[in-house]
Amino acid sequence: MGRYVVRRLLQMIPVFIGSTFIIFMMMYALPGDPVRALWGERAPDEAQMAAIKADLGLDDPILLQYWNYLVGLVQGDFGTQIQSRREVIDVISDALPATLRLTALAFLITAVVGIGLGLLAGLRAGKKTDRGILFLSLLLISVPVFVIGYLYQTYPGVKWGWITPTVRDSENWGELLLPALALASLSLAYVMRLTRSTIVENRRADYMRTARAKGLPQRRVVGNHLLRNSLIPVVTFLGVDLGNLMAGAIVTEGIFNINGIGRTVYEALNAREGATVVGVVSFIIIVYLVIALLVDLLYAVLDPRIRYA
Repeated sequence: MGRYVVRRLLQMIPVFIGSTFIIFMMMYALPGDPVRALWGERAPDEAQMAAIKADLGLDDPILLQYWNYLVGLVQGDFGTQIQSRREVIDVISDALPATLRLTALAFLITAVVGIGLGLLAGLRAGKKTDRGILFLSLLLISVPVFVIGYLYQTYPGVKWGWITPTVRDSENWGELLLPALALASLSLAYVMRLTRSTIVENRRADYMRTARAKGLPQRRVVGNHLLRNSLIPVVTFLGVDLGNLMAGAIVTEGIFNINGIGRTVYEALNAREGATVVGVVSFIIIVYLVIALLVDLLYAVLDPRIRYA
């Protein structure tokens, strides 16, 4: 197990470098000068512009800038904003708690409701319950997240008055419920369908017939044998999707007025704060890679036949 973890950690290095290099080049290839934007409509002071660029290292060749960025990342430095001169890690720290709460609630809804409805549909394959759940999943897949978000905001929030249409306090889990439902809608549909498919497939497996032949109770057959083996592909999807939920929160946070990572990226793109965008994306990439490793290790817990050398 230890050698496998070390090998996976070493494999993460080129993936991380390649991903951050692409987003770094994309941001700094955009037209316009972010330092020039500090003066707005006024004529810029060329000497001050040169001094700011030299201070931030923006006058270095692009590859040298990227190398300096990687060196800073190793030391925990995600860069510095151009306009506010704040450290990007401080910007992330301020915005991250709201996004983490929203993502955690959306992930909980996706996992619990998605697996529960998928299991119900798989156990009742071909019946009305199964068809109803499949129709619901198809509906959630077909409707874009921003449309679902506005529907949730308009009807339960504005017309029916069940909950505030915008989030005024991101620490209030009740106010985050509607945004989390909107954020989780697409993932919820995929988890439902994936769980249903694996349940239907594994119900016909030999080990299921053996378990029933032993006279085991239905609850034990489903819980210890059917569900546990069917969860392996679902856990894979959920692990990768956790990073997708964090990255996809930009739309949901904009609709429901949540000051999180998504809004930070949106505002940084408008202001052409490349360091902020690259820093946030680098953080999300790290989350992706760590979760992928944890998911692989979790396989051995779900299936004792899996062993890592």
